[in-house]
Amino acid sequence: MDIRTSATARLTDAQRIDWLRLIRSDNVGPRTFRSLINHFGSARAALDRLPNLAQRGGASRVGRICTQAEAEREIENSRRMGVALLAPGEYGYPPRLALIDDAPPLLGVRGVLNVQTQPMIGIVGSRNASGAGLKFAQTIARDLGNAGFAIASGLARGIDQAAHRITLDTGTVAVLAGGHDKIYPPEHEDLLLDIIERGSGAISEMPLAHGPRARDFPRRNRLISGVALGVVIVEAAHRSGSLITARFANEQGREVFAVPGSPLDPRAAGTNDLIKQGATLVTETADVINAVQPIMGRPVELPIAESDDQPLDDEPHAGERERVIGLLGPSPIGIDDLIRMTDVSPAVVRTVLLELELAGRLERHGGGMVCLL
Repeated sequence: MDIRTSATARLTDAQRIDWLRLIRSDNVGPRTFRSLINHFGSARAALDRLPNLAQRGGASRVGRICTQAEAEREIENSRRMGVALLAPGEYGYPPRLALIDDAPPLLGVRGVLNVQTQPMIGIVGSRNASGAGLKFAQTIARDLGNAGFAIASGLARGIDQAAHRITLDTGTVAVLAGGHDKIYPPEHEDLLLDIIERGSGAISEMPLAHGPRARDFPRRNRLISGVALGVVIVEAAHRSGSLITARFANEQGREVFAVPGSPLDPRAAGTNDLIKQGATLVTETADVINAVQPIMGRPVELPIAESDDQPLDDEPHAGERERVIGLLGPSPIGIDDLIRMTDVSPAVVRTVLLELELAGRLERHGGGMVCLL
């Protein structure tokens, strides 16, 4: 049962509860969720196997498994707030987001659902933006909105809020780092309310009452690029979070656009570097529209099968497990490299990695890279 194809038919209430229980359980991220579902056939069956898999991975204690009562309560509280918990393929789940490797199994969507199905462009940039940067962000966002694009951004100070405000009437999507009831920054609660009341929407993969932590913002950034055809970066210093969004966009096969700036302004250092690295230079809205028009003509279809979803091994031999773990360390290594170096089957390697992840001992990185924690 593949999570991207099974959801083309609406989940039953029981399935939604099971999916929510699984993704809210300790050490289960989107990729792990998908591996578990595809191997065991259902979230309920996977939930039954979590303790055993974590113990095999060396967990000193079994992680918390979300209870049915907790899942039911979250669904009810979300409903009261006007948040729908949607699976890939269900109406209102951004279609392009469903195609990324770590698409949220359940996405909290608030507001008008049809804005999520519009072609989107992400616009992000400096929180401490210049006047010229804010003006350009508003200009390009307004023009893209008038051309039929919804604008996705992160509700942050600076460039993000400017892009949201100018597109309230044409369609904008706020991508949140925390739960729908934990808005950051707090002063943008009114902006979010305007977004919802004027016919646009907000999305989050986090549960209600989850306040955003530093590590949640990069996770949020992958959603901004994931929903979009491309991402426009307007002012970004070196080490800016906007550059993380650009990296995710590259990994996801999205277009990356960068607005050039003065070499004397540190707020333009990151965007100027992106252009050197091959990002499309943007000086007017037509630069973006011309680049994404060929992509828009292609239908967005959920794949029938996952290229990286190989079968798992029911229980690897101790020697095989030791060989895989022996090659892992704090520096990321590619899964394909592990398979080649260990000379064991891909099913064994993937099973050992899954066990380690459920035990809280493994971290996954982009590009099929993993490392020990």
